[in-house]
Amino acid sequence: MPSHSTAYERHAPDPRVVERALADSRQAVFWLDDADARTTYDVLSASTTADLTVVGGGYLGLWTAVHAQRRDPGRRVVLLEAHTVGWAASGRNGGFCEASITHGEDNGRSRWPDEYDVLDRLGAANLDGFEADVRDLGLACDWERTGMISVAVEQHQLDWLRGEEHALDAAQVRAEIDSPLFLGGALEPDSVALVHPARLVLELARVAADLGVEIHEHSAATALRRASSGSGSSRMEVHTDRAVVTSEHVVLATNVFSSLLRRNRLMTVPVYDYVLMTEPLSDEQLASIGWAGRQGLGDLANQFHYSRLSRDNRILWGGYDAIYPAGGRVAARHEDRPESHARLAAHFLATFPQLEDVRFTHRWAGAIDTCTQFTAFYGLTHGDRVAHAAGFTGLGVGATRFAADVLLDLLAGTPTERTGLQMVRRRPVPFPPEPLASVGINLTRWSLDRADHRGGRRNAFLRTLDRAGLGFDS
Repeated sequence: MPSHSTAYERHAPDPRVVERALADSRQAVFWLDDADARTTYDVLSASTTADLTVVGGGYLGLWTAVHAQRRDPGRRVVLLEAHTVGWAASGRNGGFCEASITHGEDNGRSRWPDEYDVLDRLGAANLDGFEADVRDLGLACDWERTGMISVAVEQHQLDWLRGEEHALDAAQVRAEIDSPLFLGGALEPDSVALVHPARLVLELARVAADLGVEIHEHSAATALRRASSGSGSSRMEVHTDRAVVTSEHVVLATNVFSSLLRRNRLMTVPVYDYVLMTEPLSDEQLASIGWAGRQGLGDLANQFHYSRLSRDNRILWGGYDAIYPAGGRVAARHEDRPESHARLAAHFLATFPQLEDVRFTHRWAGAIDTCTQFTAFYGLTHGDRVAHAAGFTGLGVGATRFAADVLLDLLAGTPTERTGLQMVRRRPVPFPPEPLASVGINLTRWSLDRADHRGGRRNAFLRTLDRAGLGFDS
């Protein structure tokens, strides 16, 4: 059957309108600008000892450090960050904190059907615990538990909404958020909260430091080794260019960046996600689209968009293009991709034609740590003294808190409900080495785009991936 255009293409605005909307934008992360993210944690300049060394100053590393100190206030924890806390994914994501720890129900049920109900319960408890931590730790992160609306923008997507508990027809969706593209939707009223991502990571660092965690920025970990017998053979050394931290246990929370463990080098790949942020909307502009409930918003396409309001009523608009860089290397040059930002702007204006006079102030991108099961994997090495997790695939805001407790449970060596999960005990399939990774990932992306242009019908390649348990679930 011949390809057809998507709703965003059928309602594409005049290219001059897109150009005008982007004209004054600058390549910068709005959240980091807004939070005035300038931290001053010292470089590790002298070797030291600790009970726990955490490598990585994003959400996973900081939640691990905070929860380690709360479990055992006498524990000495040292955290090493290569740049500044939260500068990467934790400071530049969309700020969607979801209850799901399985990258959605479909992904969870297809991979772990026998334990999905447990995973669903643990995910809901994690979100409640997250909210309690925000309150009890005083995390000033613009927490809003507003829920999420998933919308259909093509006729075939309406079939995917059948049976949803909180299904909405076109009129009901447009009463919540008004777009001529929205044909129906589903509301998740309590399973998603919104946060200011940069403020969250900075607040976690503040709390960690207040609890006694020793944070060192600009202190990249370069090697992980067993300590020499003179230092105690059961201890581990984390090396930086200037010094060494020797400790009983180590947590590796390096996200998309190259792992210190050779066994994990092919477990994740970087996929670049692109984002725009508008200027603050006037009262009249906001009234033209409604959005009084301030829910998170996402569409149901394979190449999907996500959107939300900031505290000052800007609209964040991201997604669609998911670009795997040649060779699979993380580099700042991949963040400046004019064609992706122009496509995002065009799709935004197709969605909200009533906002054609709105201007974008910020455009940016970031690398997502993607693994073949689309949610985090876990492991222990070096005689159960080193724990690691990675592969959150874009839904790490909430799931990293859960993962931190998994890693601390694993290091404690006492079985818990979390450590008994098949999701925790089994490793996913690794990606192939280059150039096979590039071929396979780009063929998958092309096939998903074709499916969006063909009424959702998946080609033979995607069906083969589905049968092998490697099918993409957005």
